[in-house]
Amino acid sequence: MTSRPELFTTRAEALADEDVTLEQDLSYDGDQLDREERAALRRVVGLSTELEDVTEVEYRQLRLERVVLAGVWTEGSAEDAENSMRELAALAETAGSTVLAGVIQRRTRPDAGTYLGSGKARELRDIVIAEGADTVVCDGELTPSQRRALEDVVKVKVIDRTALILDIFAQHAKSKEGKAQVELAQLQYLLPRLRGWGESMSRQAGGQAAGGQGMGSRGPGETKIELDRRRINQRMAKLRREIREMKTARDTKRSGRRAHEVPGVAIAGYTNAGKSSLLNRLTGAGVLVENQLFATLDPTVRRAETEDGRLYTLADTVGFVRQLPTQLVEAFRSTLEEVADADLLLHVVDGSHPDPEGQISAVRGVLADVDAADVKEVVVVNKADAADPEVLDRIRRHEKHSIVVSARTGEGIDELRRLIADELPTPGIELDVLVPYDRGDLVSRVHDEAEVLDSEHTSDGTRLRAKVYPALAAELTAYAV
Repeated sequence: MTSRPELFTTRAEALADEDVTLEQDLSYDGDQLDREERAALRRVVGLSTELEDVTEVEYRQLRLERVVLAGVWTEGSAEDAENSMRELAALAETAGSTVLAGVIQRRTRPDAGTYLGSGKARELRDIVIAEGADTVVCDGELTPSQRRALEDVVKVKVIDRTALILDIFAQHAKSKEGKAQVELAQLQYLLPRLRGWGESMSRQAGGQAAGGQGMGSRGPGETKIELDRRRINQRMAKLRREIREMKTARDTKRSGRRAHEVPGVAIAGYTNAGKSSLLNRLTGAGVLVENQLFATLDPTVRRAETEDGRLYTLADTVGFVRQLPTQLVEAFRSTLEEVADADLLLHVVDGSHPDPEGQISAVRGVLADVDAADVKEVVVVNKADAADPEVLDRIRRHEKHSIVVSARTGEGIDELRRLIADELPTPGIELDVLVPYDRGDLVSRVHDEAEVLDSEHTSDGTRLRAKVYPALAAELTAYAV
């Protein structure tokens, strides 16, 4: 096992080297109305809850968790293992922790008992004591027995990658649906990990101990853990019902757009690849942009139009990550349907990341899970201003349908707009109609939804020659010339 504290003493390299300086250029990121709210309860680094003097009791403040990272390298190169640990460090910092050190253990498979093996677990305990850490974060999903065994050795709290991601989602969820989805994922994760000690595990009772019901009520009751499981299952069932009801509202909006033949474009990709910045650059949406992982959880749909006046929608979605917990994929399935129902997918990739190809394959794996693998895809390589030109050329060679842009500087954005216009479905039915002046609603729809070839105002109405979609064509047929 090798210790590499120098990798994690500064802000993780998985994030961009510089924050987007919104104070310098607000023209493309909108008003950023969510930023003040999210920063209002931001944790503060370097404050301690340990009192040296009782007179300081009024000034106690929350101290950040101090964490040591631990990973098992089972396949791939050493660079792949270090990139995974850098990403874990970025996740830990996003959750509000201070990363003190990181260790990687080379094994063919994680130890079934303590994840690292008993000897390496004791070495990890020594590092925890030396660094003064209070939490160990493992780069993988631990079984309940592995977590208990490792905690028994290191004597501090142990969490895994899945619990860390769920914690970030819980911090960032804002909408009612987002909060319900995150809570459902947390309960799915918690259910097999319930545990207790002593009497809390066995509160079986009958007769007077059960409430004095007497004869007919004696016998074993529920244990504490059985009661907890039942309550969790009931809560999960309630959350699933609520999410289904909220999904109905979103489906209604989506079907309304479909009825008016408005094409949809979905923005998907790895977390912190710049999806929200790209949405702001294309539409001026003003959605939150943060240089951290999973800044966007709630999907944002904005209206946009091509240069020739055709309307379409742009949907920003939650970012993906390697080993995205299956509980989250399942809980957010209804949200991710925005991607599956889109006419075009903008797959955003961070060109400055150490392993952009790994990001692409991880995202495509999740898209396959939500039945979105068949959507027409354009790979948008973002952060061109910070990327290595050789890396950009390599991606362009491997991904034939790709474009290089920078949402920060505006490079390639006009070309991307033209590409979107070319790839979107176009109206295919050409009509020549004379629409009476009392049907101004139809004229407005033609200008919004169709491609107008010629327009003329006559004494009897508006003469239009346009290419339209089938649904609108059916309503205009009665006015054909």
